Amino acid sequence: MSLKPNGLARAAVRFKPASFVGTFVALMMSALVVAACGVLLETGIRASVPAERYANAPVVAAADQSARVVADTVDGPEVTEFPLPDTARVDAGLAAKAAGAPGAAAAILDFTFPVHGLPAHGFPENGGDGPAGALTGHGWGSHVFTGTALSQGAAPRAGEVVLGADAARAARAGVGDTVVLETADGRAGFRVSGLAEAGAGDTARDGAGGGGATAWFADAEAPVLAGHPGKADAIAVMAEDGVDPHALAVAVEKALTGSGVQTLTGDDRGEVEDHGLAYAKETLFAVGGSFGGIATLVAVFTAAGTVALSVGQRTREFALLRAVGATPRQIRRAVAAEALLVAPLAGLLGCLPGIGLAHWWFGQMQDRGAVPEAVDVHVSGFPLLAAVGLGLLTALGAGWAAGRRPARIKPGQALAEASVERLRPGVVRTVLGLAAVGGGSVLAGVAASSAGADAANASLGVVMLFMLAVALLGPILARLCAALFGLLLRGGGASASLAAANSRTNSRRLASAITPIVLAMAFASTLVFMHTSESHVASEQLRDGITADHVVTAPAGLPGDAVARAARAPGVDAAVSLLDTQVLVPVRGGGETSLQATAVQGVSGSVARLARVQDLDVREGSLDRVGEGRVAIDGTLATAADVGLGDELSLLLPDGTKAAPEVVAVYGRGLGLPAVTMDRASLDGHVTSAFADTLLVSGGDAEPLAPLGEVTDASGYALAQNVDREFGAWVNYMMAAVLGGFAAVAAVNTLVMTVLDRRRELRTLRLVGSTRRQVLRMLGWESLLVSATGVALGTAIAMITLTPMMRGLTGELPHVPPLLYAAFAATAAALALTAAILPARAALRERGA
Repeated sequence: MSLKPNGLARAAVRFKPASFVGTFVALMMSALVVAACGVLLETGIRASVPAERYANAPVVAAADQSARVVADTVDGPEVTEFPLPDTARVDAGLAAKAAGAPGAAAAILDFTFPVHGLPAHGFPENGGDGPAGALTGHGWGSHVFTGTALSQGAAPRAGEVVLGADAARAARAGVGDTVVLETADGRAGFRVSGLAEAGAGDTARDGAGGGGATAWFADAEAPVLAGHPGKADAIAVMAEDGVDPHALAVAVEKALTGSGVQTLTGDDRGEVEDHGLAYAKETLFAVGGSFGGIATLVAVFTAAGTVALSVGQRTREFALLRAVGATPRQIRRAVAAEALLVAPLAGLLGCLPGIGLAHWWFGQMQDRGAVPEAVDVHVSGFPLLAAVGLGLLTALGAGWAAGRRPARIKPGQALAEASVERLRPGVVRTVLGLAAVGGGSVLAGVAASSAGADAANASLGVVMLFMLAVALLGPILARLCAALFGLLLRGGGASASLAAANSRTNSRRLASAITPIVLAMAFASTLVFMHTSESHVASEQLRDGITADHVVTAPAGLPGDAVARAARAPGVDAAVSLLDTQVLVPVRGGGETSLQATAVQGVSGSVARLARVQDLDVREGSLDRVGEGRVAIDGTLATAADVGLGDELSLLLPDGTKAAPEVVAVYGRGLGLPAVTMDRASLDGHVTSAFADTLLVSGGDAEPLAPLGEVTDASGYALAQNVDREFGAWVNYMMAAVLGGFAAVAAVNTLVMTVLDRRRELRTLRLVGSTRRQVLRMLGWESLLVSATGVALGTAIAMITLTPMMRGLTGELPHVPPLLYAAFAATAAALALTAAILPARAALRERGA
């Protein structure tokens, strides 16, 4: 055999395939995870949707749909964007300036808003019929770029409406008839001036949340009916013949200088009409970037451990090579050559299922409404090259670290060390491991004394540092756990005692098997039980917080007089309607300021009545003072925003308008119920829909409330709200499945490598009189010890992480469902047992065993 590095590497792969198969699998799985997360990250960065409503408008002028926070860093100012909860609108007066830009043929104000359609020919009687259906309202001027055309009648003037075919059929109305419609401006009768066939721009996407029915109003009247006088959703700028869209955009931008309005062309126009794209980018970036970073660290961490185990298993071979004349440089180059032989192919093969995982994951997010259907997956060579390159660097680095000592020491000493495991751990490794323990303990203390995002950020560092400590101090921990569990195994007979003795003597081998199980248990438990804890507290708060007897909801919004009609029903004591939306609140986390999307409920009428249908658990102040410029907030939000009773809470309303209301009450049920409570009037003009979402009714029967919407009780409403949290649960479970599944495969891979490397030991046991059954029982006890140790350490890390995190986020201890935890532990035990017994059976069937 040649002593050239490439010859040594090829011979090692040929004659020691078991170790290299394990390394190959680890690197392939690493590439799979990195490639999948990289594809999702790239998709989030490059995601766009084609313009549909504005497809025929070459330039669109619209307000910035994001809020920005500027932070000072060592590299200069860093800008972070946060999508607004609702549409930011532009001043309608800017249309004239845009129309005056060189090359502009016309500038058309665009409006999209929900409308409630009522029976034709007059108002319904009191307590009579409710909404006949939901419509989407627009200004008639938009027909220029949407393709909508009159089929009968004329364009609408003030007090008139043009109905689409579906709306006309539903109202049984024709040209000249009067229909009663309800908008943000109230209920009124409109004369039908014409009927129209909706064009492609009006049927593409419905930004108002209405049904397929459409109504068009006079452009001068539309802003008032939409609830935003003097404002428009956007300005569509039409070009003169032969004018380039980009040149027109430059001219419009110059004409609107100083207004803060953006001029958009191409696919950028799609972001104006589909606000879901901003949240989709945020979700994809969180999964592909934030989670991808953690997953990449875990993948590299696990793959490095497998490579190190593979190199460590061949200490005897390296010692013999040194004895027959191989130089340290040749040994190091051989290890590097092995990495070059295995890592690139493993990475390439891992990228293929990684792309498949990314497509499946992306499709699942689309099915759940988190990503618009028009967004496509972007696959380029960058994430794939990163996955292959990272695997190669991991293999080279881990191989160099593991092969450094056998390549450096003298041949005689190498042979001596190869014959028995070195018990004393390296000084550098021990110091780094103790430093990781210290750092994790300090961060755990920081998390325990923090709240909100600070607690969550610190807890992430806790789990990472303790996992690093387990990897570095693995042999020491393994020896301690083997000694502890060995006391219990003494009563299990000869096989159990032999398993305990083997584990104590071969602590490094035991540590390599334990670490992936610890990893799987720690990360899976942290992600899953974080959700179960939040969901448990939120469900309790929601159940205790809704004291109303009946809850009425309507997907398209409740009628404007829903409260009055409910109050007139027999036996009703109180009725309060709520408009549910979100505001952005500046909070501090990790030393930086970010904008937290926070649920808010706008209370119609007197807020004092809210206490009769909803118990917010007020701890300071009084809800009676909530009104214009005064709000009530949850205690956790108050801590995160660093405000208290009497302070001003800086926030951005749904459309990005700045506000600073006074905090007049602090309550304790902001996780299950909205974290901000304000009067409804403070939200008027800042939301797209002027219709309330929820009606809480105390007393009376459900039957008289049925015409208003879907009626349920408090428990049914709580169940529906919990269903709405399913996407968050699914994301957490998917992350746990990816990390836990990867770590589980790594654990099985490591155990198989370990068992196959022990074939000589197993044969020796057979030669001294042990039966196959006794050997398999010994391995079964060892696998039980490995799984028990891994589960115990992983659980400890998860609880150290979750306890301060949940204290900061919910004020409660973690909620761990016993059956779910038992399933995790049982899975770990079953995997360890299977991974040990199956290869052992194959080894014992070989000739001579």
